[in-house]
Amino acid sequence: MGEAAIRTIVEAIHSSPTQAVVYLSGGASLALGWLMSVPGASNTLLEAVVPYSRISMVQLLGRVPSQHCSQSMANEMALLAYNRALKLSKPGYSVIGVGFTGSLATSPPKRGDHRFFLSMRASDRIWETGVTLTKNLRSREEEDKVASRVLIQAMAKACQVSETLDSGLTKSEVADESETQFSEEQELEQLINGQLSCKIYPFSREAYGSDKDRKIILPGSFNPLHDGHLKLLEVAMSVCGGGYPCFEISAVNADKPPLSVAQIKDRVKQFEAVGKTVIVSNQPYFYKKAELFPGSSFVIGADTAARLVNPKYYEGSNKRMLEILGDCKRTGCTFLVGGRNVDGVFKVLEDIDIPEEISEMFISIPEEKFRMDISSTELRKNQGGVDKRKREITEEEE
Repeated sequence: MGEAAIRTIVEAIHSSPTQAVVYLSGGASLALGWLMSVPGASNTLLEAVVPYSRISMVQLLGRVPSQHCSQSMANEMALLAYNRALKLSKPGYSVIGVGFTGSLATSPPKRGDHRFFLSMRASDRIWETGVTLTKNLRSREEEDKVASRVLIQAMAKACQVSETLDSGLTKSEVADESETQFSEEQELEQLINGQLSCKIYPFSREAYGSDKDRKIILPGSFNPLHDGHLKLLEVAMSVCGGGYPCFEISAVNADKPPLSVAQIKDRVKQFEAVGKTVIVSNQPYFYKKAELFPGSSFVIGADTAARLVNPKYYEGSNKRMLEILGDCKRTGCTFLVGGRNVDGVFKVLEDIDIPEEISEMFISIPEEKFRMDISSTELRKNQGGVDKRKREITEEEE
């Protein structure tokens, strides 16, 4: 009966549109076996890591932890797992990061409590669970089974699965559970300060071919979004043969203050109005974008392509430029280059001297397929002129 119930709830988790990265330390190992032994595991499980040794945990966290088994440690692991899931997930899927740390029965017996802590991080909330087990009641394997059942039930809740699973806890072993929700403003603040790597707004409800795992990303400030942006991404999709189209705004700028939460929300509304997916990230540099979105194709203008291969932007070092773009190449990323009006001259990829070592990363969007000289800067200037004239007319009427 127990195995059948586990299989039923795991099948329901695999049927949900949620993907997960799981970080476990000190227990709940059976949960991984259950997740992976039921068909459909690849729908859910993106990655599982067991940082069991001290050095492994230090490398995962990037620091030496003061305490290995605590709720704060589980929360930190869940946040790392969530950001990893954002990087590995299929576009349009919701993701969760799972963090578990336990101190279960050992040989020889330990003096302290037998306990574990669990954290589930989603975009807009975090679920926390802490359990202290009765000492000398169960074997190590039995304690691991209880911890695994609690983890599977928590994953089911995070995946909005209605099935339940008996944890095996006694009446005196009450799980300390809490749920904290984040507003959109709080999520964006977390992104700006570096806690979250990105926030995805999946406004598009269209289906895109078998190659939808690959993102086709048009980065920009989109202040404002205009028809040229929409047309460019549409043409880029046809040139590269498919993928999941999305726009990307960096909340953090390389040489300007970060966007405010209000500015981000205003720009995001433009994409909601036209039903297009937009990602808000905190990475202004393309080599960092490539790390965040491996295997993606970035849609850029010829002016941006020229800057990408100009040693001037790499402290004058051609070698450094090739190293950084070589790293981008190893992530599987490419650049789809559209023509752009530069100082009154329309430039295309063929007008740029691309080093041979990285030339295959750059793919031209033919001028006959896309040419639109409109820019957000010009639109803002024109709008400013219109607004100024409106004010003058109003003042004259008054």
